[in-house]
Amino acid sequence: MAFVYILAMLILFSLSIFVHELGHFLAARALGLVADVFSIGMGRAVWKRKIGATSWQIGWLPFGGYVALPQMDPNSFLEGTGPGDRRQETGDRGQKTGSDPLSPGSCPLDPAPRALPRVAPWKKIVVSIAGAAGNVAFAFLLAAIVWIVGKPSSLQEQNGVVGFIATNSPALALGLAIGDEIVAVNGEPVRNWIDISEKVALGASDTVVLRVRASAGEEREFPVGTEKASIGVRMLPGIEGMDPCLVASVDPGSGAEAAGLLPGDQILRFDGQAVYGPAHLSQLVEAAAGRPVPVEFLRGSERLTAAVESRYDETLRRHRIGIAFNALFDLDFATRTHPTPWAQVRGHATAIFSFLRALATPSTSGAAAGAVGGPVLILLMLWLMLKSSFILAIWFTGFLNVNLAIINLLPLPILDGGHVVMNLWEMIFRRPAPPRLINALANVFAVLFIALFLALTFRDSVRHLAPPVQRWWSGEQTQPDQPAVFDEKP
Repeated sequence: MAFVYILAMLILFSLSIFVHELGHFLAARALGLVADVFSIGMGRAVWKRKIGATSWQIGWLPFGGYVALPQMDPNSFLEGTGPGDRRQETGDRGQKTGSDPLSPGSCPLDPAPRALPRVAPWKKIVVSIAGAAGNVAFAFLLAAIVWIVGKPSSLQEQNGVVGFIATNSPALALGLAIGDEIVAVNGEPVRNWIDISEKVALGASDTVVLRVRASAGEEREFPVGTEKASIGVRMLPGIEGMDPCLVASVDPGSGAEAAGLLPGDQILRFDGQAVYGPAHLSQLVEAAAGRPVPVEFLRGSERLTAAVESRYDETLRRHRIGIAFNALFDLDFATRTHPTPWAQVRGHATAIFSFLRALATPSTSGAAAGAVGGPVLILLMLWLMLKSSFILAIWFTGFLNVNLAIINLLPLPILDGGHVVMNLWEMIFRRPAPPRLINALANVFAVLFIALFLALTFRDSVRHLAPPVQRWWSGEQTQPDQPAVFDEKP
């Protein structure tokens, strides 16, 4: 069975790379550009076949891939030539349009110069963007499969219960409370948070009217202002849905460890109050401010109680009891939902843009950087998804493709977005960007990406691979920690 999981992982991951490079290739050929090599994977080819003018190959390293396009501007670090190399006028060795920052390797190509016509900047921009377009199209295809088959659902896909309200949210002053259920938006009934998000995003104004049912049963209506998220859609500020609090990991030496909490426990009540989600628990922990309080949790079918004490975290500047959650595994496998392809892709994009915004915000950059994962964590997550449900692996692959599309369009050298910026410069100023500047930036960012790749690989290995190996070596049978990627850390 492990072989089947590994094979499925390689297929899903390779397909994600393939559609990205296929986007570049199809756009290039449609616009008349030459494509020398189409490679899935990096390094020496284990399989190669020439079809027409293009050599198709599979590299022995199953990460990344490239299309060699000799009429695209080369990066000196990757190709050994600079953007101002004179061979650009008569032909050059070829530009590998890499699939993502995790694939900045090189593969020797034929160095013989050829007489190739220069390409208009707008064509090179289209070719650069086409890779991301391929990933988005593939993400919609995968989302359509999930929509038809259905996937294990989260609580937010099952109900419209409010699981968190920020202390500065205007809705709090209007009387909205955690535990209330939103039953209609602008007079239209809603079934869950997916519906709520869609109604808010498609609202005609910056205010929506919520009809709310309190826990006691009475209903009331009131207007709530919305705000535009980084991707341009409107959302309810400071309001989130309900999530279960399933413990993914416990920090050594923390109050949670002293209380006897273990991975797999579900926290039900804290300090006498029902817990509606990880973010709500963070508020309750902060309210307790270091005093011992009772915590009720479910371990298997047994309901247990313990006393737990929080401690102040200097890095996060708040109190914590020392646990982490993983929303990807807080799912109900007995109930299937059928989210539309648009809802899935929009949700993927929202999560990625929220993370990038957190990474760029000084107050949250530290926590966001700690949640970044590299290839080891990506493959581990895909492995866990496959073990849980193949349809979840399909869903997660869609998330990876949206991630790959957005990250590649960032305006950084050696990424597709860097090519877009470089060619926009040429369109605006009627001449290529300064060769030495582009060459220097390409070198610097290539080194940074390789360093980041190695650092993330090392950190993910220490975090997620070393502990299970140590437990296996020592003969322990305790449950391994699940990687906490999208987590709250009360």
